[in-house]
Amino acid sequence: MLNSVTDQSAGARSRGFENPSLQFMPIDASRIGFSRPAVLRAAVEPIRQNDVEIAPFAVPHNIAVKTECAQCNTRDLCMPAASGTKGQDQMKGIFGNNRKVRRGEAIYRAGDTFHNLYVTRAGSSKTIVMHRDGREQITGFQITGEFLGMEGIVTGKHTIDAIALEDSVMCAIPFKALETLAEQDREFQRHLHKIMSREIVRESALLMLMGSMTAEERVAAFLLNLSKRFQDRGYSPTEFHLRMTREEIGCHLGLKLETVSRMFSRLQQRGLIDMHGKQTRIIDIKGLDSI
Repeated sequence: MLNSVTDQSAGARSRGFENPSLQFMPIDASRIGFSRPAVLRAAVEPIRQNDVEIAPFAVPHNIAVKTECAQCNTRDLCMPAASGTKGQDQMKGIFGNNRKVRRGEAIYRAGDTFHNLYVTRAGSSKTIVMHRDGREQITGFQITGEFLGMEGIVTGKHTIDAIALEDSVMCAIPFKALETLAEQDREFQRHLHKIMSREIVRESALLMLMGSMTAEERVAAFLLNLSKRFQDRGYSPTEFHLRMTREEIGCHLGLKLETVSRMFSRLQQRGLIDMHGKQTRIIDIKGLDSI
């Protein structure tokens, strides 16, 4: 069941990064409060000039890859693990173009011209398909180290909205420069193919959720999926904070808000999870997996 859109005000529909009229200011770490201060320190280092054309949204500055990306805890998810000094020099100006997006702001909107891929450096986001009758479907939630924007490669236009779930830091990667680098570096080309394949696998998993699972199975699979993704990024796989609302989870899983709440209560009564608001602890991950 798809949820109805509750807010279509001008503010909520403001254009995202691709709008050249918007200017995004450098990060002020004191105003965000992420749990990984080392990442924030890297994100607020002085911005330097470069000669690479980014996208129309960006101020023509970026942070040098050699110092910036080397300190980023999502680096291995963006770049081949074996990239050395030469590889870093090739990537200078392509990676490390960081901008802050406030909670509820658009990273890009459906219909925007495709220029960049985006990596969530800190924070989280959601992607939404809007239907003609005003309904919305949340197609995914993105956390640290995950890519957005690949759907725009086919037509040169973004077909979905990407919205920040919290104050976040996004890294914009100019796709034309990325293609050129992939043509010159076979290892990076293979790495780019792996990233795209990962997105295909994620979409296939969503189809499984929507097509053949019960409500309880969908909620359990959703929590296990988040657990695995957090673990892959060096975070706790059993304790995490849900940045999305239960209504948003329902919109993603094809369930009503009441059904999502009932399934969380059922899993908690069975001793599989413990939830206090959005703070979630998986008590029995094997039991959750057996549902």
